[in-house]
Amino acid sequence: MQKEFEIPEGVDVRIEGKTIEVSGEKGSLKRKFNHFYNIKVEKKDNRLMISSDNDRRKVKAMVGTIAAHARNMVKGVTKGYTYKMKIVYSHFPITVKVEGNKILVGNFIGEKIPRVARIIGDAKVEVKGQDIIITGLNKEDVGQTMSSIEQICRITKFDRRIFQDGVYFTGEDDG
Repeated sequence: MQKEFEIPEGVDVRIEGKTIEVSGEKGSLKRKFNHFYNIKVEKKDNRLMISSDNDRRKVKAMVGTIAAHARNMVKGVTKGYTYKMKIVYSHFPITVKVEGNKILVGNFIGEKIPRVARIIGDAKVEVKGQDIIITGLNKEDVGQTMSSIEQICRITKFDRRIFQDGVYFTGEDDG
């Protein structure tokens, strides 16, 4: 089982044991993979090759997973990730503020106490009117931050067809 992909120009990939470090024009990312299961990660010329001699299903899955993470790291340091969200309300105007590494969603369905979500890792959150823009190099940090904002605005015990207030994911920018 072998997966490989081309490393674009201007991107430096270093492999030390179970750690892969990718550096590019926007910054650098480092990730340690603890579950290597006899998996070889090597860099030849301008290609990154992830392979294993073992044909077990779990090992094949791990080869694909490591390759996907490495591709995401390369895209992150070259283009970055941008997720967009939209604030939707019908009666009570929702206020969203960023304070340090927290996002405060106030006046949600008329609640007096703001709901709080954490900003994960190095993701950056920007509120522009009714839009929230989340950017960063690490796809997982950006996605998890977006997901936590969406989850704190989840409505229970109401009909979602009628009460559609909340903050929703609207799309991803391709940088």
